[in-house]
Amino acid sequence: MDAFERHLRLERGRSPHTVKAYLADLRDFFSHLDGDVGGAGESDGAGEAGRASGAGEDVAGTPRAETELSEVRLADLRAWLGVLAAGGAARSTIARRSATLRTFFAWATRQGHVELDPALRLVAPKRHRTLPPVLARDHASALLDVAAVAADDDDPVHVRDRAILELLYATGIRVGELTGLDVDDVDHAASVIRVIGKGNKERRVPFGKPAAQALDQWLSASRSRLTTPESGPALFLGRRGRRIDPRQVRTLVHDMLTHVHDAPDLGPHGLRHSAATHLLEGGADLRMVQELLGHASLATTQIYTHVSIERLAASYAQAHPRA
Repeated sequence: MDAFERHLRLERGRSPHTVKAYLADLRDFFSHLDGDVGGAGESDGAGEAGRASGAGEDVAGTPRAETELSEVRLADLRAWLGVLAAGGAARSTIARRSATLRTFFAWATRQGHVELDPALRLVAPKRHRTLPPVLARDHASALLDVAAVAADDDDPVHVRDRAILELLYATGIRVGELTGLDVDDVDHAASVIRVIGKGNKERRVPFGKPAAQALDQWLSASRSRLTTPESGPALFLGRRGRRIDPRQVRTLVHDMLTHVHDAPDLGPHGLRHSAATHLLEGGADLRMVQELLGHASLATTQIYTHVSIERLAASYAQAHPRA
């Protein structure tokens, strides 16, 4: 487990959150093996006599031998996913845990811990492609107007909040990417920010004039009023002077949207969805939006085309005389 954790962090460049999720999945799987290894027999030889786990007992009541990693079979993997499905786990959860098993056993095979990869034929259920909730354009505009009015009192936190909301909507960056920004990551002359995304991949994302004005107001006078020796180079600070954390940003977005009539209750990721959708509705190229959002696959970006088409169909049904 320790070696696999190092592999995820150092070789694969996975985020701490992803590493934690993978390891938690594996611990759950190994706990399942402790209680029930083998399950119903399959063509790959799972459930052979003599294979058992360390924590349980066989039918005669005698303690069962500890299972070696090399003894795990495809049936064991499927049995665990079956238990999850029977317990009501969502398809997305089962799909992620399938990915954990495939990643782990592929690595274990390369390292020589197992001779044959039992997860090679493990198929995950297809995820339901749910459309992400987004703000209408007038709701997004109203949200930023609320933030601008609040910033008029010159409270440094309110000035910061306006800059955060403008930047989230202007760039579509993730909340973790926003909170990781440093002052030097902002190129004011080119109106772009340097973002470190998933897998430590760097990209440069442009922003428009309203976001530039909000950032200038924050950096020119307000940030220095919150700075402490613990601030470091962080672009956005909390009221106590430390780097702002994602939870604070989520609370900010939820609270601000309560002041926008009829707007859905969204978090920072909702602003990311909204930015992508509005870009595509405005005629932006799909690959440009992919680059902007930092998606590794174009298929991930294509979900926003479905959102746009839904809105187009709704507008057609409302306005066309023969709809």
